[in-house]
Amino acid sequence: MYSSNRSDRGVHPVALLKRSKCTKAWNSQEQLPLVSNNFEQPTNRKLRIALYSHDTMGLGHKRRNYLIAQTLGSSALDADILMISGMSDASSFSMPSGVDCLTLPALYKENNGQYRSRRLDISLQEIITLRSQVICTSLTTFAPDVLIVDNVPRGAMGELDPTLEYLSKRGKTYCILGLRDVLDEPSAVRRDWQHHDNERTIRDYYDAVWVYGDRTVYDPIQEYQFSPETIAKLHYMGYLDQKARLSFVDEASKRVLDILNLPSGRLILCSVGGGQDGAQLAETFARAKFPSDAYGIILTGPFIPKTVQQRLQEKVARRSDLYLLEYFPEPTLLVERADRIIAMGGYNTTCEILSFQKQALIVPRIKPRQEQLVRTERLKAMGLLEMLHPDRLNVRNLSEWLAQTDELPTMRDRIDLNGLTRIPQFLQEILAVPRIHQSA
Repeated sequence: MYSSNRSDRGVHPVALLKRSKCTKAWNSQEQLPLVSNNFEQPTNRKLRIALYSHDTMGLGHKRRNYLIAQTLGSSALDADILMISGMSDASSFSMPSGVDCLTLPALYKENNGQYRSRRLDISLQEIITLRSQVICTSLTTFAPDVLIVDNVPRGAMGELDPTLEYLSKRGKTYCILGLRDVLDEPSAVRRDWQHHDNERTIRDYYDAVWVYGDRTVYDPIQEYQFSPETIAKLHYMGYLDQKARLSFVDEASKRVLDILNLPSGRLILCSVGGGQDGAQLAETFARAKFPSDAYGIILTGPFIPKTVQQRLQEKVARRSDLYLLEYFPEPTLLVERADRIIAMGGYNTTCEILSFQKQALIVPRIKPRQEQLVRTERLKAMGLLEMLHPDRLNVRNLSEWLAQTDELPTMRDRIDLNGLTRIPQFLQEILAVPRIHQSA
């Protein structure tokens, strides 16, 4: 099933590694110390599942993986689950029994798509090397039966390359790639995937590719012209029903909602994801006119610039119908309560709108990727939500949309939202097949 015969021709520079167990990236000669692997794994242990997300811009990847981890943890699989996340915010979640999180030193993606260290004053080469070593050493010790990688086949800047090579040689881990419904506009995906040699990585290291989407909305096979080898491994799982998050909400998060003591009027929620690039939407919403029976909440996210946060606080202080929240432990509670939603178009936010059948206006991010724009245009064409291009974002347009009569879309019978049901089922099917390892 797997092949370890790989040439390095055409591979991204970070992948030019010495192919030992956990080698240091970026061609450095100096090896970091590894945790000793001189121990025996228990013979009668629980199933072990690892989930990786690179998490460089916003909270979407981490929140998607966390929902999958919660779903698997509550399924009949009886598994220990390790999340490997690039966002420290993951550690603030209330982890259920059997699920834990390893947080990597954080990366930051600029609007031009370039990476840098988010907090540490170290070079990009150093932080990728550090993250790569941590991932590989951790999974060498954890020895997962299944590894689910979110969206980026080789990880950020190829940081998964040593791990994938090691797991392939070990021959005991099923590797699965989970993809959003939309990655980017087609020409950009084809260019990016060719540059990073993603399809060869899928061919050599992955057993399956899961698409968390509905092909009637967007069909990656048709749009991205994947190779036959990739298509043979691809499964459409359906969108991830965000209503499932409510079953995992802890009492502390519910109390936070009670403590807010929100008014009884109609709630208009403005959500800008992690907040890194949501300043324009948040500040425009803070100046919009609300219907007389409504009030607004701006959920800024933990990464909104402090200067923007301060300006928003000043605007909110001058209004009696507007509230500001930098962070909320489970945003789905606010989505469920909202009458209308104005938001950026990230995957999780869009799934929440579809899951709860909310009337929504999406102002999509358009750089460094067109992902949000492409998804929103498709759903708008189906009449499931409305879209405002960021070039047309202003107070008048938001106020006019808020003044419209409520027309709630019916969407649950038109969209496949069964992804979370299928994931444990697919895993059970995969694990039922004995693993065949082909050594080099």
